[in-house]
Amino acid sequence: MQHLIRNIIVESPSKVGNLGLVTSAIGAAEGDIGDIKLIKSGPLTTVRDISVTCRDEVHLETVIANIEAIGNGVEIHAVTDDVLKAHEGGKIAMKSTIDVRSLGDLQRVYTPGVASVCLEIEKHPEQAKYFTSIGKSVAIVTDGTAILGLGNIGSVAGMPVMEGKSVLLDQFVGLSGVPILLDTSDPDQVVETVKHIHQGFGAILLEDIGSPHCFEIEERLKAELPIPVMHDDQHGTAVVTLAAVLNACRATGVDPTKATVGQIGLGAAGLAIVRMLLAYGVKDVYGIDRQPAAIERLHNYGGKSKESLEELMNDCDIIIATTGVEGLIKPEMVRKGQIILALSNPNPEIQPAEAIKAGAAFAADGRSVNNVVGFPGIFRGALDAEAKQITYPMLIAAAEAIVSHTRRGELIPTPLDPALHLVVARAVEEAAAKEKQSQ
Repeated sequence: MQHLIRNIIVESPSKVGNLGLVTSAIGAAEGDIGDIKLIKSGPLTTVRDISVTCRDEVHLETVIANIEAIGNGVEIHAVTDDVLKAHEGGKIAMKSTIDVRSLGDLQRVYTPGVASVCLEIEKHPEQAKYFTSIGKSVAIVTDGTAILGLGNIGSVAGMPVMEGKSVLLDQFVGLSGVPILLDTSDPDQVVETVKHIHQGFGAILLEDIGSPHCFEIEERLKAELPIPVMHDDQHGTAVVTLAAVLNACRATGVDPTKATVGQIGLGAAGLAIVRMLLAYGVKDVYGIDRQPAAIERLHNYGGKSKESLEELMNDCDIIIATTGVEGLIKPEMVRKGQIILALSNPNPEIQPAEAIKAGAAFAADGRSVNNVVGFPGIFRGALDAEAKQITYPMLIAAAEAIVSHTRRGELIPTPLDPALHLVVARAVEEAAAKEKQSQ
């Protein structure tokens, strides 16, 4: 289920308590309140713009009806879709970093001056990283087969997501993300296409490519290209999940390397989480999935399997779920003292409050386990280190950096903290440097 966000413009008498009446009405309808912006504050009335997340249009109508039922001068002026407005015209554009205001500027930026730079790069190809944008550019490649929770809706429909990734790379770490929309999901064609265009980029970010072909595509590109390649839905998710597990273990006094971990769901994210935990040093990682091919991949990566969900829930100390199935974990399955991370969005496999009530020592859903906490810094660190690939030591360094930047009481830091991304980038760069020295 994909939630919708609407902005409700509400006018109410300028009297103490009226905002509380409005927010209570929204809460009674189970609407999730976001930003509240003051539009007008007058002696008689106050106008506010209230962002509300609803399950669907029917749920939105219930929220609106609750507000209208308040009466006493409370009035809805408009319901707007600010998300669509934010995307009008797209969210990104290629911009010049140099002003051209004179003939001299033109001659330096373009012909004849640019010829000397071209010849320099011809003699020393590595200089392209310094004299062009290549060293700070990331290709964001998708075939549109696994766009968020929407599924296979095509790469063009997924363009808003790719633009969003570009915005985050730019805003958080100063990299240029360039969306590449493919009209094929054939692994051979995807690999060949990316190989033919890779020279214009410093790294390749694979995004929203479905399972199982995502595994083959990433593995082949990593083996055949001399630049970093990472499928964010796999390893970006795994990095942030590892950080969440480490923080949960810290809060509960559990040693993660000695704990038994159960992974429910072995798609792109689930298998990557298993591999990340094993690389970190967790000895016993079990998985479960309805697809035999997923179980086979689990075994190939060094994980173990359980016969049933009930057996996995009974035997494991830490439970991670990435199935997309709301309510899959029943309260009676929860073992006392477990750590449970039910990460499916927007509806987790079990609500954290239910898990805690059933005896879990720690429980969280996927709202705070967001890839944006990890991938910008990972790519910036890899490019700064001039790494040829993104390795597990680099990914683990990113997760540990996230943990070091997490405040007490948080599961994961806010992605809006600019210092976080610099900390992650530095940790990844240092890990890459250590690997170079040891080679």
